[in-house]
Amino acid sequence: MSNAHEHDIPIVASVSTSIGFAMMCVGMFMAILDVQVVATSLPTIQSALDIPPDQMSWVQTAYLCAEVVAIPLTGLLTRLFSMCWLFVLSISVFTIASVGCALSGNFPVLIAWRVLQGFSGGTLIPSVFAAVFLLFPLARQGVATTFAGVLAVLAPTVGPVVGGWITETYSWRWLFLINVAPGIVAAIVAGALLPKAPMRLSEARKLDVLSLTLLAVGLAALEIALKEAPARGWSSGLVMGLLAISIASSVGFVTRTLRAPRPIVSLVSFADRSFTIGCLLSFVLGIGLFGSVYLMPVFLAFVRGHNALEIGLTMLVTGVTQLLIAPIAVALEQRVGARLLTSVGFALFGVGLGLSGLQTPETDFSAMFWPQVIRGLAIMFCLLPPTRLALGHLAASRVPDASGLFNLMRNLGGAIGLAMIDTVIYTRSPVLGAALTDRLQAGDIGAAKFVGIPLDMFMNRPAGPLEGPALAMVQPLVEKAALAQAINEAWILIAVLTFGALLCVPFAKRSLASSRSDRFTSISPNLVFQGHPLAGQLLAALISERSACAQLHARA
Repeated sequence: MSNAHEHDIPIVASVSTSIGFAMMCVGMFMAILDVQVVATSLPTIQSALDIPPDQMSWVQTAYLCAEVVAIPLTGLLTRLFSMCWLFVLSISVFTIASVGCALSGNFPVLIAWRVLQGFSGGTLIPSVFAAVFLLFPLARQGVATTFAGVLAVLAPTVGPVVGGWITETYSWRWLFLINVAPGIVAAIVAGALLPKAPMRLSEARKLDVLSLTLLAVGLAALEIALKEAPARGWSSGLVMGLLAISIASSVGFVTRTLRAPRPIVSLVSFADRSFTIGCLLSFVLGIGLFGSVYLMPVFLAFVRGHNALEIGLTMLVTGVTQLLIAPIAVALEQRVGARLLTSVGFALFGVGLGLSGLQTPETDFSAMFWPQVIRGLAIMFCLLPPTRLALGHLAASRVPDASGLFNLMRNLGGAIGLAMIDTVIYTRSPVLGAALTDRLQAGDIGAAKFVGIPLDMFMNRPAGPLEGPALAMVQPLVEKAALAQAINEAWILIAVLTFGALLCVPFAKRSLASSRSDRFTSISPNLVFQGHPLAGQLLAALISERSACAQLHARA
C-alpha cells in the first residue's frame, strides 16, 4: 500500500495542498470527460477526416490500448518522478496531445496523438486516488474523496451532451481544445502548491523494458489483427502472422513476468480463484461498457442520421440513471453478499444489452430509453461487488498490484471488444444486405416493412427482379437496414458474453458485506463509483486503498 513515508510527503491538509489536490481532480475530470465527448462525435470525426467506417473505432481503441500500458506503470512512474511531478508531466503531455489531436489533418496523425493522450491520461486517475491517502489525514479523506467523486460522476453524465453541443456549435476539433486551458492551469497550480518529494531517477533501472515491449507488441498485434480480419479474411497471411506474433509476445510476457524479480505487473494474484473470476468479470464488463458507448453513436448517426448533439441527448439517459441509483447501490453493497449483487448486476446488464439487439431502422429515443435505464441500473452492481470479490480478501501488501491488474482487464476487454464489434458489424452487413435484397426480390412483405418501403408501393411494384431506378431507390434503405441488423448482432453478442460471465460467479469465494472496519473512512469514497469505463479505475482503486488502510488501522 502506498503511504506518505514512501514518498517523503508529510500528511498535511493546508489550503495550498487542498488547492493542489483540486487541480489533480481537474486533470482526472478531463481524462474521464475526454472519452465520452469523443464517443458521441465519432461519426463527425470520421466524416471530417475521411476515415473508413470500419476503422473509426481506432479513435477510441488507440486511447484504450495506450492507457492499458500506462496503468501498471503508474506506481513505478510515481516512484520515479514523485507524485507531484508525475501529475505535472502527465497533465502537460495530455494537454499537448489534445492540441495535436485538434490539429490533426488525417487519420494516422490523429491516432498517433490519441496514443500519447491515452498514455498520459492513464496515469491521471490513479494519481488522484493515491493523493487522497498521501496528502490528507484520516479525518479529511472523506471530504477529499467526495470532491473527487462528484467530478468523477459528473464527467460521464454530462459528457454526451457537452460533446454533442461542442461539435454542433463549433467543430469536432474543440472536443480536444477544451482541455488546453484547464490543463495549463492545473499544471502550473499543482506544480506550485503540491508538496514536493525528490525524484528518484534511479528507479528507471528497475523498469523491465523487455516485458513492457512484449506487452505492447502483443496487444497491438492482436488489435491490428482483429481490425484487418473483416477486410482481409481470418486466414490471410497478415492476420495469421499478427495473431502468431500476439500469442508469442503474450507467452513471452507472462513467462518473463513470472520470473522477474521486479515485474512491471505482478501476476501471482491470478493464483487466487476469486481474484481471477473478478478479473474475468471485469474483462467482460469492459466489453459491454465500451461496446455500448460505441454502438449507440454508430446506430444513431449512420442508421437514424442524427447529429452529435442529438446523439448526446439520447445517451444522457444511462448517465443520469447511474447517478440516481448510486446511493442505493452503495447502501446495498455494504449490506448484501457480493456474489448475489454481482449476479443481479450482470443479469440486468445482459438484459439491457439484449433489448438493444431488437432495434429496427426506425428505433429512436423512446425505444432506446428503457434498455438504457436497465443498463444504467445494472452498471453500479457490475462494478462495486466484483471489485470486492476480487480484492476484498487479499492481504494489504498485494492490493495495489492486484488493483492495477483488475483495472487493466476492464480496459483490455474494452479495447478487444471494440475490435470484435467492428468485425461483426462490417463482416455481417454485406451478408445481411444481400439476404434482405433476396427477400425483397421474392416479395417478402416482412422484409419490406423492416427496410421501410411503403407497403402500397411494394405491393404495386412491377413483376420481376428489382433493377434500375427501383433498385437505386431501395438500395440505401437496404444498406441502413442491414447495418441495423449487424449492430443488433453485435448487441446480442456482448449480451451473450455478459450472461456467460454469470456462470463463473458461484465459483468465487463467498464475500460478506463490507465490514465496519472497512468503512472507517466513511462511505463517501463510494460516491466516486460510476459506471463509466474510466471512472471505474477510480472505483477499484479507492476500494483497494480503503481496504488496505482499514486492515492496517485494525491492526494498530
